[in-house]
Amino acid sequence: MRAATTSDDWQKSSFSGFGDGNNCLELASTATPAVLLRESVTPATVLTTTPTALAHLLAGIRTGTPA
Repeated sequence: MRAATTSDDWQKSSFSGFGDGNNCLELASTATPAVLLRESVTPATVLTTTPTALAHLLAGIRTGTPA
């Protein structure tokens, strides 16, 4: 797991709505080519991936086909 980033580094999904609710996916980027993902309900659990892998996952979700 990567060292904690400040709360200013995290961005909410646009589908999460507005406000400070606990129902959202949050993303942060790092100086290295990595993307961090966490669920706001469990912010201590952070997944790390690459921008390319995340792009493939999102493409597969959008088209309904596995990446």
